[in-house]
Amino acid sequence: MRTNTPAGRRAPDHPAVDVAALLDEGWRPVPLRQFVLKIRSRCNLACDYCIIYEHADQTWRRQPHAMAPGTLRQTARRIAEHAARHGLQRVRIVLHGGEPLLAGPEGVAHLARTVRDIVGEAGAEADFTVQTNGTLLSGRMLDVLAEHRIRVGVSLDGDRDAHDAHRRTAAGRGSYDRVMAGLRRLSGEHPDLYAGLLCTIDAASDPVAVYESLLPTRPPVIDFLLPHAHWGAPPQGPPGAYGRWLAAVFDRWAQAPRKETSVRMLDELLHTLLGGRSRLDWVGITRTVSVFVEADGAIHQNDTLRTGHDGASASGLDVFRNSFDDVLLHPGFAARQAGERALAGACLRCPELSVCGGGEFGHRYRPGAGYRWPTVYCTDLLLLIRHMRGRLPRPVEQTR
Repeated sequence: MRTNTPAGRRAPDHPAVDVAALLDEGWRPVPLRQFVLKIRSRCNLACDYCIIYEHADQTWRRQPHAMAPGTLRQTARRIAEHAARHGLQRVRIVLHGGEPLLAGPEGVAHLARTVRDIVGEAGAEADFTVQTNGTLLSGRMLDVLAEHRIRVGVSLDGDRDAHDAHRRTAAGRGSYDRVMAGLRRLSGEHPDLYAGLLCTIDAASDPVAVYESLLPTRPPVIDFLLPHAHWGAPPQGPPGAYGRWLAAVFDRWAQAPRKETSVRMLDELLHTLLGGRSRLDWVGITRTVSVFVEADGAIHQNDTLRTGHDGASASGLDVFRNSFDDVLLHPGFAARQAGERALAGACLRCPELSVCGGGEFGHRYRPGAGYRWPTVYCTDLLLLIRHMRGRLPRPVEQTR
């Protein structure tokens, strides 16, 4: 793999590490296994907190509305190349946007066939998920998703009032009824496709009411997401508000007579509290194995960096000029695989480091100073972790 720094403008506070120094220390990257394809760069909703459209990074404006067939094929060839080079038998493909289902049933079917055929030639299997706002889950769309074995994650922020407070159309109308109609079709007619729910936390809402409002569709997993923020644009509410919100959900979730669903953040924190390893790249000391490909073929880092500054998520790489092995040695991507080497001194001294892992990378950003800072949600995560630790059936000592 090449070790040169990729071409392209890099802001002074880019989330970079010294890759040459890491390699000298014996660090080696691990292959990418999840490829997030932005097959549509526009959306039919106008959610007020959207990480793509409502933050500092406005690179979406320079994207084509749709990923062209040639770009899709080249992306699939790069994925196949990476899988063959690293002996990967399976890769995960996430269809994303914007709203990916704007591609329509035929567009989604063509995409799945194209990627599976090309990746299959490399001896690998492609597992598909689509992350959608749920408004376009018609019967025809679900039939196509079922035919092509594409699992479905849906964004839902709670009951009607909680959801429609933020997830509205450009005309200001709520989307709750359309989302619930799609979810009822999904969970009732194709429960095997149902991957779970994403719910962005509003700390002013009732946490138990929000959690319970999500249960009727029988989600296999709920992902509660902290609103994207950083030290230059901190989250709304007093310090600890999100930690207390999640602690209340934990108590309700953990005290149920039987497990109603998986709450991903809580499950992964429990794994790390008990000495295990997290499967999330923002819980515990975990290496990220994901990469984002924009509609024009540009390779981007995780969307959470988009809160920082315009172009923050860009890498200067693209699928036409660069392999995914080039990605592994890009300073920004390497920082997300460097573990403790990329963390702030305060994190390295924290007794909860092995549980928290420094938090979500984009939430560490401080304008003008970069990403080697504790997460802006440090107070919240410490409150939640200590709350959970205190409720375990047997004491678990801090590891540091």
